[in-house]
Amino acid sequence: MVGELGRVTGTIGPGLVGEVMVRVRGGAEAFLAYAAEPGERIERGTVVIVTEYQPPRTVYVTSAYT
Repeated sequence: MVGELGRVTGTIGPGLVGEVMVRVRGGAEAFLAYAAEPGERIERGTVVIVTEYQPPRTVYVTSAYT
């Protein structure tokens, strides 16, 4: 899971639990998402990289193209 690309479907930011779609097992699945950097805001539609995975459905992400 770590290192996979995903797309933000629900804005991630301070005080917000966002959502990211990540390709898994030949399909796409939604995960709850937090910014890897405290205070960072990541808007809907941004391509991100998973930096940490906490089972069963939580990921920490950072923008793939900075």
